[in-house]
Amino acid sequence: MGLLSKKDTKLILDPLADDNPITIQVLGICSALAITAQLKPSIVMAISVIFVLGIGNVVISLMRNIIPSKIRIIVQLIVVATLVIIVDQVLKAFAYELSKELSVFIGLIITNCIIMGRFEAFALGNGPWRSFLDGVGNALGYGVILIIVGFFRELLGSGTLFGFKVLGDSVEKTGLYAIGYENNGFMVLPPMALIVVGIIIWIQRSRNKALIEEN
Repeated sequence: MGLLSKKDTKLILDPLADDNPITIQVLGICSALAITAQLKPSIVMAISVIFVLGIGNVVISLMRNIIPSKIRIIVQLIVVATLVIIVDQVLKAFAYELSKELSVFIGLIITNCIIMGRFEAFALGNGPWRSFLDGVGNALGYGVILIIVGFFRELLGSGTLFGFKVLGDSVEKTGLYAIGYENNGFMVLPPMALIVVGIIIWIQRSRNKALIEEN
């Protein structure tokens, strides 16, 4: 018997496609629009949410039988806030410039609908292992969309990836710029994030008509 059962595998794989928290559930859109102008902050935000949601789901699951119903939301907020503070301090210690770039958006993980939604919908009713898989799966689904959006926005808007020039030098007119290519400045503006996310939603739902009927 493998480490993951078929049901456990679905907890990780379903949020990557058929039940993606951004493209299907339409959650966590704010950060998808705000921090995806470059690929690096998109990846860091994705990793941060994987940590917070994975560990947070486990903590809430372990405490599920002792949390009074009337204060469960407060307890959940304390758990996620503690984990976000840990992430913020680690970023400030090891990637200070990036932490300044993400600034308030790391703090806004606390109010991310995906995290509170998984606490309520899954962690409060399941054991730690399955809650961990559910948290990681949903965070991966969220992170994949951020990375895709960040990849295209930085590549087409700045001609770079991770800050490195990959399409050539726009000043010296090398690479694609030698044949007349120009960066699309609109790609680095917030409205383009919404458009890119919309295109991803359209592609995904057009490939699966059942999702359109269901949602």
